[in-house]
This record gives sequence, C-alpha cells and structure tokens, in this order.
Amino acid sequence: MQMAAEGKITIDEITESMELCLGCRACETACPTNVQYGKILESFKEVKADETPAPFMENMALQKALPNKKLLAAMRASLRAYQQAGLNSFARKSKVLSILPEQLRAFEEIAPAVEMPNKQLRAGTHSLGRKLKVRVAFFTGCIMDVFFAKINDLSIKLLKHAGCEVTVIKEQTCCGALQNHSGDSGTSRKLAKENIAAFEKGSFDFVVNAIGGCGAMLVEYDHLLADDPEWAERARVFAEKNKDVSVILNKLGISFSRELSGAVTYQPSCHLLNVQKVADDPVQLLESIPGITYVPLPKGEMCCGSAGIYNIVHYEESMEILDSKMEQVQKISPDIIVTSNPGCHLQMCLGVKREGLEGKVRVVHIIELLAEACGIDHK
Repeated sequence: MQMAAEGKITIDEITESMELCLGCRACETACPTNVQYGKILESFKEVKADETPAPFMENMALQKALPNKKLLAAMRASLRAYQQAGLNSFARKSKVLSILPEQLRAFEEIAPAVEMPNKQLRAGTHSLGRKLKVRVAFFTGCIMDVFFAKINDLSIKLLKHAGCEVTVIKEQTCCGALQNHSGDSGTSRKLAKENIAAFEKGSFDFVVNAIGGCGAMLVEYDHLLADDPEWAERARVFAEKNKDVSVILNKLGISFSRELSGAVTYQPSCHLLNVQKVADDPVQLLESIPGITYVPLPKGEMCCGSAGIYNIVHYEESMEILDSKMEQVQKISPDIIVTSNPGCHLQMCLGVKREGLEGKVRVVHIIELLAEACGIDHK
C-alpha cells in the first residue's frame, strides 16, 4: 500500500491481494507496533471505488435499499410469506433455484425462519419496574432486523431483565458498514450523521446492539468523521457509548431460571473481537449458564469466512476457510455453536450443513441461549 501510494506500483498490481483480504483485522490484534490496517484497507477500497465504480445494482442495494426502512419491512414480509406458503420447499424441489449462482442457492437453503418484530415491545421506553441500573438505546441494524428480528427482541427483553430501561429510536438507520467496506465512504458518513443525530435526541448511558459487524462500525464513527469539525466531537461521544449487548449483560448480571444441557462452543465475530476488543464477556456469560459445558473452540479467533459479503463475492475462498473452521469444530463435537453476528451465524449454519451435522449441532446467537436459560421467550 505504501509503494502504491508513492507511485512505485499501480493499484491494479495489488488489487487481487487486497480484495482477497477478509478484513477480519486480526492482524491489528496481533501486531506489536499497532499498525492500523483497517484504515489502510479502507483507503484502498476508496481509491478502488473511485477508479472502478460498483455495478448499478450493488449501488442501489447499498445506497438506497439498506437505509430504506419501508423497503426492508416489505422484504421481511415477503420472505416470511415465501417461507410460510412453503414456496421455499417447492422452489428447491422443482429446481427453479438452479438459475441462481451457487452461493445464493447455498444460503437460501439455510436461511432462518423470518419472524416479524414485536412492535409493542419496541414502542416507547420499557423497563420491568425493577431498580433501574442504566438507560440504554437499542440499535436494531438493517439486515439483522430482516433475518433476525427475534434476536433483537430477545436482546431488548434480556436488557430489561438485567435492569435496563430500553428505548428503540425510530429514526435510526443502517450503520454504514457494508457501504464502507465497499469503498463508499460518502454514504457511510451520511448514515453515521443520521444515526448520531437520531440517538442524540435522548439521554442514554449506552447505545447497545447485538451485531458484531454493526457494532464495529458504530464504535469507529469518530474515525469516520474525524475531519468534519461539526461532527467530530459528536461522533466521539456517540462511539464511546456504543457497547455490544454481551458487555452490558455481563456487567449488570442476569439471573437464570432454567438449567440447560450439552457441550457449547463459541465462534466469535471478528469485528467484535478485533475491532471492539470484546473477548471475555461472551465467554463469561456462557460459562455462567447452569448445566452447560463450555468447550473452547480450537483456533476460535480465526475468521469463519463470512466477512461481510466476502462469502458472496469470494464464495470458493470463503468455503475453504469455512471447511477449515469446521475441522476445528469436529475436534470438540459440540452440541451447540454460539455466534454473535448474523453473518457468522449464517456461515456456521452453512458449515453444519456442509458437514452433514444438521439435527446434531445447533447454531444459535448468544442471546438465544441466554434467553432460553432465563425463561424468556420471543412472544
């Protein structure tokens, strides 16, 4: 990158290597001299985007679709109707999905059952009437709330259970992570400003999310807007308030009412681990669940191959990484694989399917397991 910046080599000469990078940022965690590789990768993406604009449909998806709540709600409702009508099973049996690229067919087969968000739960400000410990605003995300609205709802219930007053800000929008990863920093900055302004309307101790990838973007708004005099300080304050849900739940403590069973392992989100630096809280929460046996995943810090949309644009390479990850899973034979990010969740579901472990190994978000142990359901 330095040689390219100095004009000694061209951007084209480094493009293949840079685009094959997962962007997991594990190198930052390992680097003894604290090289900020994320910023280097980001600068490459911006330059490449200027030289080679993204396809029209990709731009439409990232700039128009993801920030559009009405469109996302329509997508969620359509997917739910598609599943409930049994059209997904029909499409697979009739081979109509064969017209799709292999990667899209693979992920269609492991797509979770889409559920509608609990509007009553998200309306207004909620607490359980216990001694109030902290006031939090909850960040729902865009793709997360299409495929995993249930996990967002369970997160809100668990936060209330732990003594939080929870508010869901209606004006919030997409975090801007996928746009930033594609080099569209302009859209990312626009979305960042919209989110900061939305969450500034209330007085909150923390802004909480259950999405490792989105959380990594939110905590770096200060970097994203560092050169904007009007927004730099506001971005810093906002970034400092952002916390993963596991951090808040572990800090406040939660009481369990059920004893679970089985061997449980944890595949951390790279962006939760390497960007947000959250390593211990999820593990401590899992170890506190009565009845389960926590088993560390060998090489658990290695990326699962999801990496935003890496598993879509570099499917074959992603599957090689996933197969290596599943080799480590097979060594410990867990009953449950716990994740902390929707992309990782879908990737590990695909890994379970590829290994023929369906019905033997469950993949769950950490929130789902904690809610189960607390006797909290989605309804």
